[in-house]
Amino acid sequence: MVRIDGRRPDQLRPVKMTRNYLKYPEGSVLIEMGDTKVLCTATVEDGKVPPFLKGTGKGWITAEYALLPRSTETRTIRDVVRGGISGRSHEIQRLIGRSLRAVVDLEKLGERTIWVDCDVLQADGGTRMASVTGGFVALYDALRFLKERGVIEEIPIKEFLAGVSVGIVDGEILLDLNYNEDFQAQVDMNIVMTESGSIVEVQGTGEEATFTKEEMMKMVELAEKGIKELIRVQKEVLGIAG
Repeated sequence: MVRIDGRRPDQLRPVKMTRNYLKYPEGSVLIEMGDTKVLCTATVEDGKVPPFLKGTGKGWITAEYALLPRSTETRTIRDVVRGGISGRSHEIQRLIGRSLRAVVDLEKLGERTIWVDCDVLQADGGTRMASVTGGFVALYDALRFLKERGVIEEIPIKEFLAGVSVGIVDGEILLDLNYNEDFQAQVDMNIVMTESGSIVEVQGTGEEATFTKEEMMKMVELAEKGIKELIRVQKEVLGIAG
């Protein structure tokens, strides 16, 4: 099939990551995947951890996620006006936090929390996976900030990590769905994976359809291809060889 934007089925949208996008955070990046744009920041809070970690010497990484009001075709009401965080936003920010914690040695982080805030400036599909991918870069820079100041001895990253969407549209498996493709998809899946190919998270749903084990494995393999490319871009913008 010919995709709306002319891409091959196994092709990512154009990816751009702009580091140090904001002045004040310890880490920040604007990630653009096609027309999806997410601003990710990482903020260090020394000495503050959830109650169950107090006195353990271990740190914590948590996330918040939000759509700006006109990031979508029609205006989205802010959570603060609605009177509480939406179920969708709550689920996505838990996903981001889980994903990032999976690749960080929290004992080497020390007793501090890093907040990763992901604000969607423009949404055209794949915002949660862009948030994971960009959030990792912001987190890495925050950890680099701590190491350069002698607060921690090493950057406690076990592996690089990224996420991407895959799906089945009109019977064909596609990588990195934009909004129109996502809307039409019979199957929609979000996959977070490490550089070595270990799976951190899989969220897959049949939209009034089912999918086979074989189709699932093909989607995972296609996602791995996209994630390897995203990690290559992450390393390039962070100035890390390999």
